[in-house]
Amino acid sequence: MPQRTCCFTGHRELSPVKFISVKHRLLSVIDQLISRGITNFCAGGALGFDTLAALTVLEAKNKYPQIKLIMILPCKDQADNWSFVKRENYKAILRKADEVFYVAESYSQFCMQKRNQELVNRSSICVCCLERSSGGTAYTVNYAKKKGLEIINLLNPE
Repeated sequence: MPQRTCCFTGHRELSPVKFISVKHRLLSVIDQLISRGITNFCAGGALGFDTLAALTVLEAKNKYPQIKLIMILPCKDQADNWSFVKRENYKAILRKADEVFYVAESYSQFCMQKRNQELVNRSSICVCCLERSSGGTAYTVNYAKKKGLEIINLLNPE
């Protein structure tokens, strides 16, 4: 499965200007990956880029019904403290996902890191929205590099 799987990782905060450009680039990258044979897209369920990525994959499923959205989540209570609107959006994404996998039953000190590792371990490509060299996104991208994944940074197109 890893050879046909892409994971997403990115920051929780995106400015409105970056959001628009990232969304446009993300749609294009997903189209390109599908043309290369990628059929599985894994998202971690966090607010910000993870949510944008999941929603964009669901949008792409209208054109490419063969693709799958796989939600790899840190714990079942991840969204418990989110606002009502964000929690309902999260639940809607989970209902539409093809698979939902939890790395832990409830929150623990390491469940986010385990989720990030699981995203990478299942994938051959990591699409990221990375602009800082520290934090969870940077950790995940560095882990993906160590594992030999192709990295596509939407904020640093090459």
